[in-house]
Amino acid sequence: MASDLLIYGRKKPVPRTQRATLNRAKQLKRDDNIKDISVSLMDMDSAIMYYFENVIKPSVIENGETVKVPTMYASPERWFAVQNSGFMRDSKRQIILPAIAFRRTGMEKDDTMAVDKMDPEEPKLHWQFERKYTQLNRYDNFSVQQGLLPQREFYNVAVPDYMVLSYDFMIWTHYIEQMNKLVERINWSAGSYWGEPNKMRFRTNIESFTDSTEVSDKERIVRTEFSVALRGYLIPEAFNELAGPHTIQQHITPSQISIGTETDIPVASLMEQIEGGETLSSVAASVGSTPIPTVTLNNALSLTSGLGITITNEGESFNGSSALSHEISIPQDVSTTSIPEFSAVTASSILMGSTTLTGTSMTASSFQFGSDVTAIGNLTVNGNSTIKGTLTAQELHSEVVSASIIFSSGSTRFGNTIDDNHYFTGSMYVSGSWALNGYSVDEISNDSSLTSNSATALVTENAVKTYTDNTVSAGADTSTYLRKQYVKISTGLVSTNTASFSAVTASAPDGVVSTTEHDFLFFINGQYMEHDAIEIQQASTTLYLKVDTDSIGYDLESDDEILAWGKFNS
Repeated sequence: MASDLLIYGRKKPVPRTQRATLNRAKQLKRDDNIKDISVSLMDMDSAIMYYFENVIKPSVIENGETVKVPTMYASPERWFAVQNSGFMRDSKRQIILPAIAFRRTGMEKDDTMAVDKMDPEEPKLHWQFERKYTQLNRYDNFSVQQGLLPQREFYNVAVPDYMVLSYDFMIWTHYIEQMNKLVERINWSAGSYWGEPNKMRFRTNIESFTDSTEVSDKERIVRTEFSVALRGYLIPEAFNELAGPHTIQQHITPSQISIGTETDIPVASLMEQIEGGETLSSVAASVGSTPIPTVTLNNALSLTSGLGITITNEGESFNGSSALSHEISIPQDVSTTSIPEFSAVTASSILMGSTTLTGTSMTASSFQFGSDVTAIGNLTVNGNSTIKGTLTAQELHSEVVSASIIFSSGSTRFGNTIDDNHYFTGSMYVSGSWALNGYSVDEISNDSSLTSNSATALVTENAVKTYTDNTVSAGADTSTYLRKQYVKISTGLVSTNTASFSAVTASAPDGVVSTTEHDFLFFINGQYMEHDAIEIQQASTTLYLKVDTDSIGYDLESDDEILAWGKFNS
């Protein structure tokens, strides 16, 4: 008879040898109240649409009335047309203003929350949680139930794939003021979780806004583009078939445990969920009055001493027929208070008083060496180091935080090439002379008269300023001379090549370079006179301008206006 023959309206049971190993905790009907979870790309698109329509609620003011701005998901054909024309039209070819359109442009794995599901048909990563209340535990007085456990419901929910989805948005309005209001409302919502309350919500972020305005003969359109990054997650509906696997699984703990073997340990102490359980005791094995027989070894055991070891009854075999004792000893006392001697000792560390010596370190509060010490590797001193003899170093690298150094004698050299830099922070005292680029300096002088004429002294700023301001012969004020610049008109012509100017003196004071024609500018009838064709001469209170007429190309005439600007006294 066929195996699927119906007997009394039911299928014939499968033979025990053909049955697979089942986990009865997972034998549940799929028509119970456990609903599989799925999150699709459409859910994330819908979350954006819901957030715009119910939370952001974009609107503009037109002719004193509030107009709702429609939000539309653009199909590929519509988005292509928008990209080419820059705006949207309705079925009557009219431009839709104002309006918001968006589309999904791509997605990628969220690297910050990587998930490896091992097998997509049977994910191994789940969140597990316990349902606090279940219909199976409506009656909870389990203390009067013998051998029953309160059943608990556990749920395994598959860990989703975390994704970052990209969206492009376009907004169209008539005026910039309307666009500003919309951008402000949308930007205020950036960084929050978009979606419907009590459902799936996804964190979003707006990258940047790009503005443009298009003006034609008939229309004026203000457009703004921006992109949105949405951090979502996916659980495909395709993996929730009736036969499984399922994205959510229910497990129920067993209601009763049967122990087949005997034990003398109370079951209730092993399982704290059971209260009032009885103790099962094992049947004690009885031993008769017959003496326990003696066990004898076929191969006897004997001990033989090694080098430096002494064993009593050495070589005598033990086979179990009678008691045998051995004493093992060594030639010297090795107790904690004795002083043993060894030719060589191998140990991980040696403790000598307060000093611990290992193969790589030595720890001690203080230690003294009676002779020379040579360190083959690096030497690090964590505390202070005092050297009472001579310190010789072939190369010295110093990182000084604070130091005070006194050299009784000897020379000190810093660096050996011209590109070495030495930095000193604080004051520096030099009692002898010092050299700079081969020039010896033995003094910094504050002599404001500069009378010593020293070749090895540097003067101070005060000395130079005082000398410049006050120290010129006959009491002349050098700074006053340097500041003087006056404009004069010639008082007359001496000859066709000489003009005179009234000037008490145009000469430089002592200590300053003599005045020349290059300290003046001369103009004849508004035209500049070249310096290579003129020279000046001071005679009493008159300054003469002498012109090389052959070089300059003309003679001076009485009606010529000659103007001079330069170092006149007044």
